[in-house]
Amino acid sequence: MLDNYRCLVVVGAQWGDEGKGKIVDVLTPTVDIVARYQGGANAGHTVNVGGDEFILHQIPSGILHPGKRCLLGNGVVLDVEQFFQELDGLHARGVDTEGRVGVSGRAHLLLEYHKRLDLVNEERRGAARIGTTGKGIGPAYEDKIARRGIRVADLRADDVGEKLRAAAERANEALRAAGAETLDPARITDAVLAVRDRLLSLVTETGHEITRALDAGQRVLLEGAQGALLDVDHGTYPFVTSSTTTAAGAATGVGIGPTRLDAVLGVVKAYTTRVGSGPLPTELDSEIGDRLRDLGGEYGATTGRPRRCGWFDAVVLRYAARVNGLTGLALTKLDVLDSFDEVKIATAYEADGEVLEEFPEDLAVLERARPVYETLPGWRAATGGARTIEDLPARARDYMHRIEELTGVPIWLVSVGTERGEIIRVR
Repeated sequence: MLDNYRCLVVVGAQWGDEGKGKIVDVLTPTVDIVARYQGGANAGHTVNVGGDEFILHQIPSGILHPGKRCLLGNGVVLDVEQFFQELDGLHARGVDTEGRVGVSGRAHLLLEYHKRLDLVNEERRGAARIGTTGKGIGPAYEDKIARRGIRVADLRADDVGEKLRAAAERANEALRAAGAETLDPARITDAVLAVRDRLLSLVTETGHEITRALDAGQRVLLEGAQGALLDVDHGTYPFVTSSTTTAAGAATGVGIGPTRLDAVLGVVKAYTTRVGSGPLPTELDSEIGDRLRDLGGEYGATTGRPRRCGWFDAVVLRYAARVNGLTGLALTKLDVLDSFDEVKIATAYEADGEVLEEFPEDLAVLERARPVYETLPGWRAATGGARTIEDLPARARDYMHRIEELTGVPIWLVSVGTERGEIIRVR
């Protein structure tokens, strides 16, 4: 199945942190271009290569493969400071990035005042905090939608310094109203202008470049950040991110038509996790939840916050499959379940005396929902050394098959460890 596409979208099918970075890294040798289509430095895609760990926040995970072109689409909000720190950090570690990274001129800039506003706004919410990463994503997208944002291409204008100062002053007005410390507009402006030429040298029309590549018979992978349940329209609103994380946003986020998309691969953990606030129906506030967190190393790559853990939720995945049009799954962290005597799958929810097989849109209902579990025997055997589906214990294969049955989506890849080579191709 993985050989039968020209343009593949890779999306998270839970609440983010599913292991998309590794899956993109594994698939990159089969493609010519990898492009990020939304989000910003709030993403944390971790790739392990030969004992070295790389955490990528903005640059596509394909950058670790020589010769592959990596693009940041118009749907991304670009943290200029973080972007160049990441780019220079890769170079310092021996990764050749020269001529390989392109940025859409339509991408919006995320600046220091966006981060300050993000933290101040979250603090003011008090008990109703969303659980933002504090990376300025929400305020940057707010400026974009309010038509007052500054795009990468705007840096070419002679009056861009004035625009930057005016934007910083506008942010300061909001900070003063909140009783927060203001920022120096001149310092923010000078920092951007100092890297203006370097950033403009990377500008490309991502939609045109990708379209030409597809027309020439090349293959493209579109990489999403966060997960379907954090989508601004289809996630657990308001505990969501500020962009379209689902596959529908991939074409818009890089500037191509939706008919160019061939397949959608949903990345999903063998259990469920979530960072920050919001409902998590299968959350285990128990020794088992702590055990999953410890075995899985469930701490945020961006914030370091401990992730909330629970059993696999088939209701969530059925919903993610529908809103993304999933054609295949990449199941990650199967090895984390190796030592459990039994494993559970939530097949439905119970709320207000009713059994719900579909994911509810009403947050109040979701918060009252309790999972209806199906229990399967654990395999009690190490899976880390498996390289073919036949190498896996029979009960681990039964677990995978049950996930396929409950969601109607076939598993294409299985990850059994953090390293690049600890992967099984199923189809």
